[in-house]
Amino acid sequence: MTEPIVELSDVVVDFAVAGGGIFTKESLRALRGVSLLIAAGETLGIVGESGCGKSTLARVLVGLQPPTSGSVHLKGQEIYRLRDRSRRRYVGTNVGLVFQDPATALNGRLPVRRILRDPLDVHRRGTPPERDRRVKDLLDLVGLPASAADMAPRQLSGGQRQRVAIARALALEPSVIVADEPTSALDVSVRAQILNLLLDLKAEMNMTIVFISHDIQTVRRISDRIVTMYLGYIVEELPQATVPQGIAHPYTKALFSATPSLLDPGDPIILGGSFPSAVRPPSGCPFSTRCWCSAPECTSEVPALRLKPETVGHRYRCWHPLGEESSQDAARPSQPLEFRS
Repeated sequence: MTEPIVELSDVVVDFAVAGGGIFTKESLRALRGVSLLIAAGETLGIVGESGCGKSTLARVLVGLQPPTSGSVHLKGQEIYRLRDRSRRRYVGTNVGLVFQDPATALNGRLPVRRILRDPLDVHRRGTPPERDRRVKDLLDLVGLPASAADMAPRQLSGGQRQRVAIARALALEPSVIVADEPTSALDVSVRAQILNLLLDLKAEMNMTIVFISHDIQTVRRISDRIVTMYLGYIVEELPQATVPQGIAHPYTKALFSATPSLLDPGDPIILGGSFPSAVRPPSGCPFSTRCWCSAPECTSEVPALRLKPETVGHRYRCWHPLGEESSQDAARPSQPLEFRS
């Protein structure tokens, strides 16, 4: 990996929740010791079920969620050591955010021209005529006609609104784009257009993209590396080219099997057992309550992230990784138990 543009070191995020009594205080640990390097120009895909910590990680990356402990460096600067105003300006200039639902992410009372000019006005980027020209360039960059500048978001289709959201994220020419489920609210055909747009923009501008989704097939298509999260942990990090044959963690395998493709057909892996509580997680491996490879040692201690020697950049958190002789990969559940998505 080249010099990282983003570096997370042992990031922990806790949220206070109501306890079982008046004087009882409990906390929900949304992120559990997350360490991650993101290189300039790469696309990192983050995948996992709802509640795994994906969106919390996105909020940490864009400066909206200070970690309980740990550090976040952006282009060498520890962003949470900056004062609030300085952090907003530094992160706002260097990181663009694309939200999940463009219908609610865009101000419906403003025309597209104002929506795209807002970041330029707030950060005082260029003269007023230069900002107007930048708006035209942004519309052209995302494939929208110049006439869209005078339209309100409600006059646009879902795909066009998401293009506006992407254009707004690119307004200040950020170093990193964080896209949090940017296609989940769109029709299937429109999803493909938005993914192709992101791929084209990456190739044209050498952008760094953090792409967050629950769909591993979508993440696989757009990413250089894939990170799988479960209950606040990173449980696997692997190069996109090694999916699916090189998958080591059972949870990543189950996610991949849940959305088979024509190139990689197969039966879905049915996950049973109890879905763990984030407030009172199980002892040992967090996935042990649902894993078909679970053994007694899996419930005693959380496995550390280990490197897979034969694959550069492949880490996994598992006592019995798939592909090793000690793995119980063949022992899949025989009963059609419930799969939680």
